[in-house]
Amino acid sequence: MGLFSNILEKLGLKKHDQDAKVAAGAAPVAPKPMAPKPTHPSQMDSRPNPNAVKPNAGVAPLFVSPAFTPKPAVTAISEVDVVSKLDSLAKANPQKLDWKVSIVDLLKLLDLDSSLASRKELAAELGCPADKIGGDYSEMNVWLHKEVLKRIAANGGNIPQNLLN
Repeated sequence: MGLFSNILEKLGLKKHDQDAKVAAGAAPVAPKPMAPKPTHPSQMDSRPNPNAVKPNAGVAPLFVSPAFTPKPAVTAISEVDVVSKLDSLAKANPQKLDWKVSIVDLLKLLDLDSSLASRKELAAELGCPADKIGGDYSEMNVWLHKEVLKRIAANGGNIPQNLLN
């Protein structure tokens, strides 16, 4: 599990294992076979049913490819109030942490490793440009903070637009 997955989990944005399997295209359940229709006259009921619907009445035939596999239903991502959650964590924390500005403070609030090695690993996981990983780490930290907030928003977190720019 990647570091970003840990962030999503701490914020309550991570999908459950069952949801992840469905999203990954788990095999659908095969439909139950229908009972065979009677073929011998002695098996048929000779009384007409006035409420019976005639098969295929007014319906064009539908071709379904044998290779067709139904896709799972798409569910909307529910928005999680990340701002309130992080603000309440910051108020309860004895340290003065500003998650809106600092990736280190954000990681500390979530009780995750905020060391340089951990931030470098997270930056690599999220595709940080190589020129920002190394040398002056402040550029990497700024990029990383913005990217983490953008991805939290993309996963259903309510990050204010002014923090995403």
